Amino acid sequence: MTLPQWLSIATLVGMMCLFLWGRFRYDVTAVIALLAALVLGIVKPADAFKGFADDIVIIVGSALVISAAVQRSGVIEIAMRFLAGRVTSIRSQLLVLTASVGLSSALVKNVGALAMLMPAAVQMAKKNKASPSVFLMPMSFASLLGGLMTLVGTSPNIIVSRVRDEMTGKPFAMFDYFPTGFGLLVVGLIFLRFGYRLLPRDRRAAPTMGEALNISGYVTEASVTEGSQAIGETIAEFIARHEDQVTVMSLLRGDMQGTVHPHVHLRESDILILSGAPDALERVIARDRLALTGEGKEGAEGEDRDEIGVIEAVVTTDSVLIGRTAGRLSLRERFGVNLIAVSRAGEHLTRKIGQTVLQAGDVIVMQGPVALLPDRLGQLGALPLAAREMRLGNSNRSWLPILILVVAMIATATGVVPVAVAFFAAAALVIVTGALPVGEAYEAVEWPILIMLAALIPVSESLQTTGASDILATALAHAAATLPAWGAVALILVAAMAVTPFLNNAATVLVMAPIAAVFAHDLGYRPEPFLIATAMGAGCDFLTPIGHQCNTLVLGPGGYRFSDYARLGAPLSLLVVLVGTPLILWTWPLR
Repeated sequence: MTLPQWLSIATLVGMMCLFLWGRFRYDVTAVIALLAALVLGIVKPADAFKGFADDIVIIVGSALVISAAVQRSGVIEIAMRFLAGRVTSIRSQLLVLTASVGLSSALVKNVGALAMLMPAAVQMAKKNKASPSVFLMPMSFASLLGGLMTLVGTSPNIIVSRVRDEMTGKPFAMFDYFPTGFGLLVVGLIFLRFGYRLLPRDRRAAPTMGEALNISGYVTEASVTEGSQAIGETIAEFIARHEDQVTVMSLLRGDMQGTVHPHVHLRESDILILSGAPDALERVIARDRLALTGEGKEGAEGEDRDEIGVIEAVVTTDSVLIGRTAGRLSLRERFGVNLIAVSRAGEHLTRKIGQTVLQAGDVIVMQGPVALLPDRLGQLGALPLAAREMRLGNSNRSWLPILILVVAMIATATGVVPVAVAFFAAAALVIVTGALPVGEAYEAVEWPILIMLAALIPVSESLQTTGASDILATALAHAAATLPAWGAVALILVAAMAVTPFLNNAATVLVMAPIAAVFAHDLGYRPEPFLIATAMGAGCDFLTPIGHQCNTLVLGPGGYRFSDYARLGAPLSLLVVLVGTPLILWTWPLR
């Protein structure tokens, strides 16, 4: 081996040690590796930053924006709730949840799909008086399997597609991963349907500050808009359809305040005074297309709708709000904020929100520009409470992001435009059309992932330019010389699965994919089966809570321990190897 090859391998080993040490975040570790490669001379200064212009960075960033727009639309969430409302047993609900998050992960980034459906899982667990741990880890594993089905389902698939393009001149298409990914998802869903019993039943999440505050009796004011499902229903039917999660405190029609009688039919423009928990109110408002009072109206400072948010606060004893109403104070005109919900302990509020006389100790929800809300609360004498996700007023539901995504997928599948161009255009369209506000688009992009990808691309390419990847692949080929063809594919699959719990899955592919390609060449096989095995292995971390964001996301809410992941994940990992290997060979011939 030459000195540059030794230095390239040493840089790789040092980077993996830093990843395992965990002292630095993965993007910082990637930057350190790039700087080390520059100092050692294995990456030329002219090539140091070409990763930032690589198609992978554009595709991953664009896919994250599109995923956020699809998640914000709520279409997938509504479909899941429609199905979940028709099953009652824990095992059936588990199958619905895991299948929903798995299929959603093919189009939405898997961590986004999981985050979107987690509230429904927690709600189902509460109804069944069970621990959310029964649902959350299986959902996380299903989201990882679902992401294997399409090019944009997970970052490793995009990176592997680029490696194939460099080797053969033809990248993987959008659904080239589907036969293998879908097969693994089906097998995984069947396993999780029964294997969830391996999880401890006593796991409980630590109570959050929001739960400790136990503020549930919010009252908000919403009007029935054109096309609402509530039109024509009686109040009793309206409440029953929403499973008694909200209460109609008062009905206002024109200038008259109607009696809340169960048999009164709702009409367009009726104003409902609704009471319930914040998440219940949000679901009712979103599903029935109700309009919150003040929503969509511009305040005195012409606030940017892209930066609108909500905050939960308590009225202090010296607040200017005491003894006054929101209407009298002209909150929207003078302060640029809206009062959209009020909660008062021990009292049922029945008046319009704008006509409710506020008292010390009232808990209120204010809506307005994110940058102004803290300052406005200080001026009004309201104290912000512990942060809780409050989505009142965020009831945007649209098929537009789905349509844009479908067009982009068709454009790439037919070869009309390259993948990077199609998805960059789709990301731009969801922003231009207002399907995703600009602020949320920037928040959706995981900049550490993009920095890591851009920094590691030249580092990983140094393995090829110095010939180090050939040396490593040849060593693997010698080890696999006595193995049958399926054993060689399984070896790459197991190697990728073994590395990904300790590295970011994208980093795993950047390191493993070039080695797998040369490995296949040395054995005289086509590279596709080995590249697919690399992508599948990198996307399947079922052993630790730290190898993938999905596993980390459910760690706290599920009350899991580190060792709980292996209890369910080890047999699932073995199943992926046993089923995935023949699926890969069946879909992608070796010769």
